[in-house]
Order: sequence, then C-alpha cells, then structure tokens
Amino acid sequence: MDSQNITCPVDVTLNLINRKWSIQIIRDMFFGKKRFKEFKEDKPDLSNKVLSSCLKDLEKNGLIEKVVVSTTPVVSEYYLTDYGRLMNRVIYELAMFTLYDEQHNTYSEEKRDELKRTFREVLKIDE
Repeated sequence: MDSQNITCPVDVTLNLINRKWSIQIIRDMFFGKKRFKEFKEDKPDLSNKVLSSCLKDLEKNGLIEKVVVSTTPVVSEYYLTDYGRLMNRVIYELAMFTLYDEQHNTYSEEKRDELKRTFREVLKIDE
C-alpha cells in the first residue's frame, strides 16, 4: 500500500475512536447508557474532564449526538448516530476475541454463551 496516496481504513477508524474510553462509552450506549453520570458508574478511573473530552470528540467525529433534555438544571443525553451504530460489529468482535481466547477467557461455558447471546441481541448482530 502506498502510504502517500492511500490512508489505511484501520488508521482512519482508530483516529475516530483514539481516546482511552471511547470504545467503552460506545459500548455503554448500545447497552442503554446515555447520561454523563451513567458512563461513570462502573469506571472509577474515568474523570469528569476525560469523559467530557471524550464525549466531545465522539460528537465531533459524528459517532454520537448530544441532546439537551432540560435547561434548568442542564441535563444532556447522548445517543449513537447512524454512523456510530455501525460500530456494533467492532464492539461485538472485540468481545468475541476474548471469549474465544482460551488464555484470557475466564468465563464458564454457560457464562460465555450468555455473553455471546447478550452481545448479539443488544448489538443486533445476525450470524
């Protein structure tokens, strides 16, 4: 591939989701989270500043949209755009990568099957 004339699509995608928490935030949105505080619920290491910056980047890159629900107090919700919903396959494959990897897979067979079903259902994956 001639790097001067063609940009690798993998590089383009990674530039859209290059922040540390981007994938987790997108995943959470598929699972119904949409408010700022909901994204932080199970991520104690995620600071308000980093989350705010990450949400702004995802919005700027067209993957999510911000909707102001009320102005007093200001309450915003975040939604995946049609473009952002195209990440469903990426999120699914990331999950499956670990579920199929015997070295890093710590789930029982039953739990693994449950996780596969859940991810397929939530992410609307047809196999």
